[in-house]
Amino acid sequence: MPGFNTRAIHVGSEPDPSSNAVIPPISLSTTFKQDKVGVHKGYEYSRSQNPSRAGLENTLAALEAGGKYALAFASGSAATATIIQSLGPNAHIVSVNDVYGGTFRYMDKVAREVQGLQTTFVDFENASDEEIIGSLKENTKLIWIESPTNPTLRVIDIPRIARLVRTHSPSSTPPLVLVDNTFPSPFFSSPLLLGADIVSHSLTKYINGHSDSVSGALIFPAHHSALFERLKYLQNAIGAVPSAFDSWLVQRGAKTLGVRMKQHGKNALAVARALEKSPYVKEVIYPGLPSHPGHRLAWGLLSPHAKKWILEEGYDGEEGEFPFSGMVTFRIGGDEDSAERFLEKTELFTLAESLGGVESLAELPAKMTHGSIPPAERAQLGIGLDLVRLSVGIEEWEDLVEDVEQALEWAVNGHRYMPR
Repeated sequence: MPGFNTRAIHVGSEPDPSSNAVIPPISLSTTFKQDKVGVHKGYEYSRSQNPSRAGLENTLAALEAGGKYALAFASGSAATATIIQSLGPNAHIVSVNDVYGGTFRYMDKVAREVQGLQTTFVDFENASDEEIIGSLKENTKLIWIESPTNPTLRVIDIPRIARLVRTHSPSSTPPLVLVDNTFPSPFFSSPLLLGADIVSHSLTKYINGHSDSVSGALIFPAHHSALFERLKYLQNAIGAVPSAFDSWLVQRGAKTLGVRMKQHGKNALAVARALEKSPYVKEVIYPGLPSHPGHRLAWGLLSPHAKKWILEEGYDGEEGEFPFSGMVTFRIGGDEDSAERFLEKTELFTLAESLGGVESLAELPAKMTHGSIPPAERAQLGIGLDLVRLSVGIEEWEDLVEDVEQALEWAVNGHRYMPR
C-alpha cells in the first residue's frame, strides 16, 4: 500500500478526465444529465452524490487505515446526529463521560427528547471490566469513544473496550463501537485497526486544517458495507451533506495532513515541556509526556506510520517523550480569573473555539466548548475555570513557547514577561 502522504495527495484526486487538470474542478452543478431514464454516470442530484464530495470520500477512506467506505457530512454534528438517528427509538448508548460538549448536548438533550435515547456516561479510563460490562443493556446499540478525550485528554484503551462489549453484550447483536478520531487525526491513530466499527471526524479540524470549512465524516471498514449503505440512505433522506466547495476545500487540506500533523506534534510537545517547567502551571495534560497517566497506552495506540516517524525522528517512544497530535490542556495557577487573563494576553494563540488549524488557538472549555454540560458534571470531569485547552499550530515553536510564557507571567503575577 502506498504511504500516508502518497494516499493523501493522489487517492480521490485523480486528474480530471475531461481536461486532464491535475486538480479536479469543483463540481457546482446540482443536477446531472441522464442518457436515458435511470442511465447516468453515477450522479443524479447533488444531495445524493456530487463529484467533489465523492472525491473527498475516496480520500478519507484511503487515509483512515482499514477504511473502505466514507460519508462526508455538512458538519461533525450532522454526522453525529445521523448515526444516532439510525439507532431507532428507545435505543441505549454507552459513551465515554468526558465527551465533546456538542455530542453530549445531542445525546442528552435532543435525542433523549426526540427518540427516547438513553445514554450511560462511563469513565472508560478508570472503570473496571465489570463496570463496563455492567453498563451494557439489551438495547445498547452503540459505544461512543474519544481517545484522547475532549478536553481533558484522557487516553481510552480502544481494543479493550471493543473486546469487552463484543464478548459480554447481553444482546445477540453486539453494539457498534464508534471512535471519534478528530483529535489525533488519521495520522496519529487508526481506530479501525484497533477494533472500531466506525470512525467519525469533524473534518473542520485537522483534516481540513485551515479553519475555512465546516464538515464531518463517518468512515467504515470493508465488512460494514450494509451499515455504510444504511447511513448513506439516511444521509440522503436527511440532506446532511457538505457543499461541493466545502468538499473541495477539505480535500485540498487533506493533501498536507501528514506534514502538518508532524509539525503540530513537535510544536505541541515543545509547548507542553515549557508548561511543565512553569511555576505558574499546576498540571500539564499531554499524552506524549511521561507524566501523563496514559502515556504508555498512548504509545500503544499510535498508528504504525506515526510510530515509524517518531522513532526515525529520534524520540524515545514508549520510554520517553513523543509527539501526539497538537492538543495540550493545562491547569493554570493563581486565582479563578487567571485563565481568562491568560487567554486575553496571548498574542499568537488566538482566543477562539475549534482546533486543528494551522494557526494556534486557545479556549476555556468550562465557558466555551463544554458550557452545555451541567456544572456539577463538569466539576466531576475536572473541567473547571482553571482548565485551558490549547490547539497548537504550526508556527515556529520558539515563538509559541515565548507567547505562552509571557501570558502566564501576566496572568498569574500581573505584569508583562520580558524574555532574557
